[in-house]
Amino acid sequence: MVVFAGQGDPRRSLSLLWRADAPPPARGGPGPKPRLSVDAIVAAAVALADEEGMTALSMRAVGDRLGRTAMALYTYVPGKSELLDLMYDAVHAELPTAYPESGSGDWRAALTAWAGEVLEFHVRHPWVLQVSQARPVLGPHEYAGLDTLVTLLRATGLPAGVVRRLVGTLFPYVRGSAQAVADARLAAAATGSSDEEWWAARSAALLELVPDFAERFPAVSGLEAEGPVEPYPGEGAEAVPYPEREARETFRVGLGVLLDGIEAARAGRT
Repeated sequence: MVVFAGQGDPRRSLSLLWRADAPPPARGGPGPKPRLSVDAIVAAAVALADEEGMTALSMRAVGDRLGRTAMALYTYVPGKSELLDLMYDAVHAELPTAYPESGSGDWRAALTAWAGEVLEFHVRHPWVLQVSQARPVLGPHEYAGLDTLVTLLRATGLPAGVVRRLVGTLFPYVRGSAQAVADARLAAAATGSSDEEWWAARSAALLELVPDFAERFPAVSGLEAEGPVEPYPGEGAEAVPYPEREARETFRVGLGVLLDGIEAARAGRT
């Protein structure tokens, strides 16, 4: 399911994102109910999406978490569309805005660290991957993340036009890698069968039904025949399921090749 940001009222959405207008007064009252605020509503919505996914998100469900009705939330957040924008921008505050490696002039190490942080961020909040990049939220934390990446890329010395395109290359690459990790984690729970069970059943059937598989697909078969790939070098790798290890190793190797390309572009320019 793809969700598009920025579907609420523009003035109200941006005002909430940038906290440009004074928030409504906090509501107190008898009993233990917590006081409502935009931040409290957003935090409850993020926790709900992290635990149950985007499909569980509704104003009523968020209200239930806060011990309030959905109607009580509308004084602070006009609707689900505006809430989604606020959630998306709020979680981006987790990302670092500076990397020590950049201070030493090591742009490659800084970009590697950035990519790793962004990957893990999306794995922590997989619902963020459902928010389309076609229309940005235009919030302060989203802009801070963009500004950070542009700063790291400008350290390569490449011209602004190339930097713009590299931003458009690196963000989708990391998001795609995070999607692969998130899907690997979700598959067993969503389908009711482990990765081992799934592959064992289908591999046996495929070999039986397509005995000439190697002849029909020689490039794929030849790649497999050349030997195993290098194992994923992450800490505690033996405890990580195979599909996730593959996704993470693919991310690591692919990122290295992308950075090699940046290095080649720098060398060609000089």
